[in-house]
Amino acid sequence: MVNKWFRKALVVSFSLLTFGLVSPPAALTYTETDSDKNAKLDVAEQKQTFESNDNYDQISIDYNDTFEADFINHSIIEAEKLSFKKFGAKIGPVIEDEFRSLILPKIQETIVLLSEQYPSENLKNLTISENPTGGISEKIFHVYDSLTNEDVIRFHVRRDHPPQSGYWFNFHYHTYHDNFQSHHELGNIYWDKNMPPKWMS
Repeated sequence: MVNKWFRKALVVSFSLLTFGLVSPPAALTYTETDSDKNAKLDVAEQKQTFESNDNYDQISIDYNDTFEADFINHSIIEAEKLSFKKFGAKIGPVIEDEFRSLILPKIQETIVLLSEQYPSENLKNLTISENPTGGISEKIFHVYDSLTNEDVIRFHVRRDHPPQSGYWFNFHYHTYHDNFQSHHELGNIYWDKNMPPKWMS
């Protein structure tokens, strides 16, 4: 499990560093197939593997792992693109470095966790909303099931103004597990003592 998660993290990190323009090395996305495993077995073990349906299970796992990696890569690229679309020309350049170093890795971890916990047979139905909201609303992007049109996870950013502390951007997400009630913290970025511009401005 650790090796599997580590490989996924490497694939996602590679995609982030190359902005999705270069495919990850084959060694990172390679999953051992049945033919590879069967070559390592003697004739008796091959017969036992065939009779026990292990081949069918392994093929399904390999397919799901590949689709899971594709979903993670696509989601991370879209997350960054939609975040900066929401920030706009006034906020984006100011918080860009902190967002990439503090918040984006947390979004990445959350998406990886979602891909591992969501039913694998339904993962192919997950889609990312294309339009963040402007003004002072919170939505960055949502991940939803394209068959049911129901949200699975919502990534938001809230403008906070604690007394005598200036303005902060609070990044968080909500999930369908509790009907989007709980705030799951991703992190905070300080803006300034002055009110920030509206999103997408």
